[in-house]
Amino acid sequence: MDPFIVKAIQLLLSLSLLIVLHEFGHFIPAKLFKTRVEKFFLFFDVKFALFKKKIGDTVYGIGWLPLGGYVKISGMIDESMDKEQMAQPPQEWEFRSKPAWQRLIIMLGGVTVNLVLGFLLFMMILFVWGTNYIGPDEMPEGFAVVDEFKKFGFEDGDRVLQINGEELQNSLDINRKLFMRDVKTVTVLHQNGTEETINIPENIGEQMFEDGIMQPFIPIQRPILDSVAAKTAADVAGLQKGDSIISINDQEIGYWHEMTKNTRANKNKEMEIVFKRDGEIKSVMATPDEDGILGVTPRRDFEVKTRKYGFAESITEGFKDGYWTLRDYVYQFKYVFTKKGATQVGGFGAIGGMFPDAWNWQAFWHTTALISIILAFMNILPIPALDGGHVMFLLYEIITGRKPNEKFMEYAQMVGFFILIALVLYANGNDIYRAIFDK
Repeated sequence: MDPFIVKAIQLLLSLSLLIVLHEFGHFIPAKLFKTRVEKFFLFFDVKFALFKKKIGDTVYGIGWLPLGGYVKISGMIDESMDKEQMAQPPQEWEFRSKPAWQRLIIMLGGVTVNLVLGFLLFMMILFVWGTNYIGPDEMPEGFAVVDEFKKFGFEDGDRVLQINGEELQNSLDINRKLFMRDVKTVTVLHQNGTEETINIPENIGEQMFEDGIMQPFIPIQRPILDSVAAKTAADVAGLQKGDSIISINDQEIGYWHEMTKNTRANKNKEMEIVFKRDGEIKSVMATPDEDGILGVTPRRDFEVKTRKYGFAESITEGFKDGYWTLRDYVYQFKYVFTKKGATQVGGFGAIGGMFPDAWNWQAFWHTTALISIILAFMNILPIPALDGGHVMFLLYEIITGRKPNEKFMEYAQMVGFFILIALVLYANGNDIYRAIFDK
């Protein structure tokens, strides 16, 4: 099956699951507090619905516009902007008639479900599949280090042993931790057999982002392609899995890091790649993108080990995975407000790209857990029209003892809605731009 179709199916399945459970997070406490829910929809039913059925007071359905979902709660100023209902006297079953603490619980329900679901999925993944890792002993050749990091004391061939004095189980985590964690020291084993603890600059993450060096440590391995991402420079040029790179612009390539260094030096420049395929020497012309990326990954020359977890341990370790996933996402969210970060914001195309090309349940559930936690964070942002906007106004009411003016709430909801539409258009516009021009 075409990789695009596989990714699209996974994206649709994952988002459908997350949207339905999110809306149930609002629906269940609303019912518990005897608040009428008029609609429960997966996707938006603008003008018409693909399916709908009324059960009790609630119409359940599936819309045709897959940009989210919603529950319409009686007596609530939301995206439906039902002014006629709000103009009537409040009824006991309406949202606006309930105590502020009940309304707060209803509004926090969706975010809570997404957050809990993400944590539970991480726990389940560890219990069922464990975690894959590559330790220092599995990488006898160590890492190739970019020149910008050699000034700190790192050397080609280094094996990473510890971060901040704690053993690093998976050596491949070094780049992610440097970018998003508070790394003060890294202990390495040099090729000459000596250990050294190297001090890391306080703002190393910002330096990596601004310089476009997201992988300062690259495993030393042969330049054999394991995969070629669809619609990237390598894919357009015709490179395939299994190709062995021989040279780039007449410069011999012996290891993967030499190839990476060469492509970075040829950002947005056409270069000749000579490779071997099925014993035959061939060449193609390819142009790396503005970050020097071709869109290929190497075939691993080292052993990948798996650590298994018992039931109790999978709970504690899965909770840690969920916590650090949330913490890391919140940390890197600040880059969205930079000029470079804004251009990297993605929509459904970027989310779909997070899923693997071939169906893999472990990868599917891991990506779903990640998206669930991201949705929880994004929804709690204090933007009118998001759950966080409603929570913000409810907290104001609880603290001051006064409800915000309904007319103000209507205007705030409209402004928040237009902000969200603008963000959705911008993010998906970035996806379309990259699909057309990043080739």
